[in-house]
Amino acid sequence: MNTSNPPNILLIMSDEHAPMYSGPYGHPLVKTPHLDRLAADGVTFSNAYCNSPLCMPSRMSFMTGRYIHHIGAWDNATPLPSDTVTWAHLLRGVGYDAVLSGKQHFEGPDQLHGFRSQLARDLHAENDHGILDWENGTPAANRPWYGLEEAGPGTTTEIEVDDLAEEQALTYLRDPARKDQPWALNVSFIAPHFPLVVPQRFWDLYPLDNIDLPEIPDGHLENQHPVFKRMRSMFGCVDFPEELVRRGRAGYYGLITYLDEKIGHLFEALEETGQLDNTVIVYTSDHGEMNGEHGMWRKSNFYEASARVPLQIAWPGHLPAGRRVNEVVSLVDLISTVVEIAGATPITPLDGDSLLPLMHGEAEDWKDEAFSEYLAHGVQRPVAMLRRGRYKLIYSLGDPPQLYDVETDPNEFHDLAGDSAYQSILEDLQAQLLSDWDPVDLEQRVRRSQKERALINAATEGAWRKF
Repeated sequence: MNTSNPPNILLIMSDEHAPMYSGPYGHPLVKTPHLDRLAADGVTFSNAYCNSPLCMPSRMSFMTGRYIHHIGAWDNATPLPSDTVTWAHLLRGVGYDAVLSGKQHFEGPDQLHGFRSQLARDLHAENDHGILDWENGTPAANRPWYGLEEAGPGTTTEIEVDDLAEEQALTYLRDPARKDQPWALNVSFIAPHFPLVVPQRFWDLYPLDNIDLPEIPDGHLENQHPVFKRMRSMFGCVDFPEELVRRGRAGYYGLITYLDEKIGHLFEALEETGQLDNTVIVYTSDHGEMNGEHGMWRKSNFYEASARVPLQIAWPGHLPAGRRVNEVVSLVDLISTVVEIAGATPITPLDGDSLLPLMHGEAEDWKDEAFSEYLAHGVQRPVAMLRRGRYKLIYSLGDPPQLYDVETDPNEFHDLAGDSAYQSILEDLQAQLLSDWDPVDLEQRVRRSQKERALINAATEGAWRKF
């Protein structure tokens, strides 16, 4: 899209925000007035998915607009090669000032990957993530997951880092130099990712007696698919007491409202500086959070609460206000959209398609599908999802497939894979998924990467001890 006055682009990314826990997606308790405003001012996607339900792989796919099996971003300990083109490179190549404030979870020495500057701090990039070995399978956790025990009012390093990301982003937006060239600011917050600890005034918004509880039908966990049972065991997701579940969900809701307030401050800065009318505003998350549904916490699976993400886009005068799009999309489509808006041309084709025609109601032949894959901890072989139209296929190498009609069964309690009436749909989706994704070859690539990285770490640590 070539324009004489290219728009600024504000990309706001949260961490672990499942869309159903917000006002625009219909939650009755969670307070998100600024996301509600974004829905009123722009386009909200009802069925947007991440391309891998884990922080770093999802974010590397987001940065490149490509699926993780194309870029080798398997898990939280796999660095993205520095010669991999990102949207930050592409936008800077056409004159944008592309900067990052906060988390983008860059593993390794390259902490910019095309951004001119990191304005704040990427806390999760500083963490040491262990290297997986699928030969060990999915061993059971030594103790129940700690996240619910620590939920409550207070502050954390994560809160301090998010406050810094907001502060630095606001300073950047208010700098008169922003008028010198178009800019693309990626403000990325850790909230509402655990720890489920939030400042007191946000905790007080959600009295424990008012907190809704997960819907888990009798017998559901006992009959759950093996891939989910293994993950619950490895992640320490036991049958937690109701009080802990309420505390965990209250902390999560408080963090979402804390995040929403920061988004509101960014809106205010755009208005104060007269930049709102020429800025594309995007809000999304890297993946969701199970929040106790299906007996699970965290992410790493393809249930809706883990794999679906919020996606809202506003561009005053260019995109319709108050529009809701129900077609299926994913974050690689978002990146194709951003690149098109900026007027950049990728050298390597992106894996997504621009959402601009869809947002204008002009995409009658939209693909209506999303692909996502998972190759990290909690599983022992490649797992993938293909959502097409109303149906979702979950494929786990070596396990029976799963099939859900997400329209009639939004909570995914009824696996249709064994129902003869749905065999043609199951076979069609599985054939499509496997035509573009080879789990056997991929397993070999992932296992080889795990061994190579483990060898490098052991050799490096040995050299350090020796010398």
